[in-house]
Amino acid sequence: MYCQSCGSPVETGAGFCASCGSAQRIEAGPGAVTTAPAAYTVRTGGQSDTMRWIGEGWDVVKADLGTFVLMTIVMMLVNGAVPLLLQGATTAGFQAACRKSLRGQKPAVGDLFEGFQFFASTLGAHIVISILAFIGFVFFIIPGFVVAAMYNFTFLFIVDKRMDMGTAMQASHAVVKQDYVGYTLFLIRLKAANPARRAPSSANVAGSGVGLSLPSFEPDSLLTDPL
Repeated sequence: MYCQSCGSPVETGAGFCASCGSAQRIEAGPGAVTTAPAAYTVRTGGQSDTMRWIGEGWDVVKADLGTFVLMTIVMMLVNGAVPLLLQGATTAGFQAACRKSLRGQKPAVGDLFEGFQFFASTLGAHIVISILAFIGFVFFIIPGFVVAAMYNFTFLFIVDKRMDMGTAMQASHAVVKQDYVGYTLFLIRLKAANPARRAPSSANVAGSGVGLSLPSFEPDSLLTDPL
């Protein structure tokens, strides 16, 4: 049996593809086809807490500062060498490394490339989110920040929950809409800490990059997996 989205092998009867996260249509009997159940349930009460997040995030990074600084430098070099095309994948990989740290595992620079397992989804998400945010910034500025905040968790969900681009964007929006103002202000605070957030410098790991590793952003604290 193969994934109906990316063509990767999947186990018979699997609800989702382990490679791209796409929901699979399941044969329910002769001529009958059903779709896998919802890939996630949003945890309620997801309110923003900017200063606590930043403080706790910095504590996480300080515990393995050398690795995070090196990852940030590698991320800058890779994204600089191939602008646009690789930024989504490296962002997902960086979040995968942060996720390991939050779960008590030691991150490694090689984790940065985990996002390339989901290259199509991360590239598509990066392009769509960039376009939507650009439109928001051009017209009214603030809507651009709101759009960026809405989809801030997209890459985390792609790499951790194995979601496809559309499902990850929907899940991110579902989390953030519980507190649009709070999440938007948090993003603005990170932007103020590091104006060059698109290519975070090692000196500003505590600014934008650390925002990806905040304890409150642990995937299982935002979504629950289906039963």
